[in-house]
Amino acid sequence: MNFIPETTILLQFVAATVVLAITPGPDMTLFVSRTLSQGRVAGFATALGTYCGVVVHTTLVVAGISALIVASPQAFLALKIFGAGYLIYLAWQAIRHGSAFSPEKKPGGDRSLLRNWANGFWVNLLNPKVILFYMTFLPLFVSAHDPDAPAKLLFLGLLSIAVSIPITAPMILAADRFAAMMKRSPRATRIVDYLLAGLFSAFALKILSAQAK
Repeated sequence: MNFIPETTILLQFVAATVVLAITPGPDMTLFVSRTLSQGRVAGFATALGTYCGVVVHTTLVVAGISALIVASPQAFLALKIFGAGYLIYLAWQAIRHGSAFSPEKKPGGDRSLLRNWANGFWVNLLNPKVILFYMTFLPLFVSAHDPDAPAKLLFLGLLSIAVSIPITAPMILAADRFAAMMKRSPRATRIVDYLLAGLFSAFALKILSAQAK
């Protein structure tokens, strides 16, 4: 199994991934938001979408496409605009149709779950900071001269998902319980909606400030 790095490197990678997984970002804000408004099934569907985005980012790094995007000012600017615009759209949705729009959890139909998955996927995929992160983070644990470097990069990208799941799942379950408590206070629920909208907007501004170099 040449695609698995040495144990010391794996332990370092897992420790770094844990720190990153508990750091707030657009992905975390989105799946918590969906859990509050539609329940834990929607939250897990959203998180699954972000994980699929990670798979794509990892594949792009292995293929060298991410480097091309970062090297092109026009492509990187377009990515920043689309990514920030999508987060602003989610902020508007949080205000207009946030968790206060219906405190009762809705039954999660296939269409609703697919939409939540897509939201998670696009928020992750359109975030230029994620591209920059995976371009700089994954290669730290693999030598550029290693003939098995592509396989090891792909393995580490998938491992980051496996490490994140035990951290993400409790967050979603906790948000689900918090949503049940919020039913008793519409005002508190509305405050959370505006807080989430503010976070999405802040992350949008952060994306626009991202520099390729």
